[in-house]
Amino acid sequence: MLVLVAPGQGAQTPGFLKPWLDLDGVADRLAWWSAAAGLDLVHYGTQASAEEIKDTAVAQPLLVAAGLAASAALFPNGVADPAGPRVGAVAGHSVGEITAAAIGGVLTPEAAMVLVRRRGLAMAEAAARTETGMKVLLGGDHDEVVAKIVEHGAAPANINGAGQIVAAGTVEELDALAEDPPAGVKVIPLAVAGAFHTKHMAPAVDELKRIVPGITPADPVVPYVSNTDGGTLHDGAEVLRRIVTQVSNPVRWDLCMETFRALGVTGVLEVLPAGPLTGLARRALPGVKTLAVKTPGDLDAAREFIAEHATAPAAVPAPAAPAAEVS
Repeated sequence: MLVLVAPGQGAQTPGFLKPWLDLDGVADRLAWWSAAAGLDLVHYGTQASAEEIKDTAVAQPLLVAAGLAASAALFPNGVADPAGPRVGAVAGHSVGEITAAAIGGVLTPEAAMVLVRRRGLAMAEAAARTETGMKVLLGGDHDEVVAKIVEHGAAPANINGAGQIVAAGTVEELDALAEDPPAGVKVIPLAVAGAFHTKHMAPAVDELKRIVPGITPADPVVPYVSNTDGGTLHDGAEVLRRIVTQVSNPVRWDLCMETFRALGVTGVLEVLPAGPLTGLARRALPGVKTLAVKTPGDLDAAREFIAEHATAPAAVPAPAAPAAEVS
């Protein structure tokens, strides 16, 4: 069984979209999605600096567009094509949930781009109210790490599994945590400009609740694994509701990976800009194969990976022979 996953903010790097523009249709799609988002995705994906694409309002649409472009190259007829290999489930980390929702048929690409642009702007505006940030904590005992984060007033914003927890809070809270870390834990700053998935993002949730009633979601064409609790969703309206509320609630990627294991996943394929989620899967899901799609040069290997792990297309019955005429 194959699960398709989409990374969250921080996976982008300067110029990462440049080689993709040589593929048929990619530049046209990006131009159209740029119009939907009100943002020049080609410029930001090919020419912008690391500092420019760190901006939440830019990074989030860029990530979703990249994931959709890579998915379209691999699944031109969608991930539930009855005549082709079928994906068993989709999931995304943080903003990657919007990518997964569009790949899974819940949102049109245009609706996804409008939504993610508003999400990025709203989260950037919320982050500007207080100087906040995020730090990754690697290693240590899970309960002790969470307790130490809370002790310093921060919040465990991403519980990613494989010994990785992301703390979010004010600069003062995070500095205090870095000076007094849990035993045996390495603390690394994240290149994001806000305390995402915490109470600091409540204004962004309010903004998204105001606009999403205008979206008409469809039910996912394949199971959708939610960041909220690792639950498997089949209702599009519930997927959209959780995408909104998740902005101020912790990402439980550890529970998503537990669901992958329970579903019997044999392969994890991460779409552009890939790397973070396959890295976690290699540590948390021993025996499960992974593949990260980073450049067009990875597409042939990805197609072989899909053929190995995806569900085979349903057999199409041969047409019945015409009945003999009776004279």
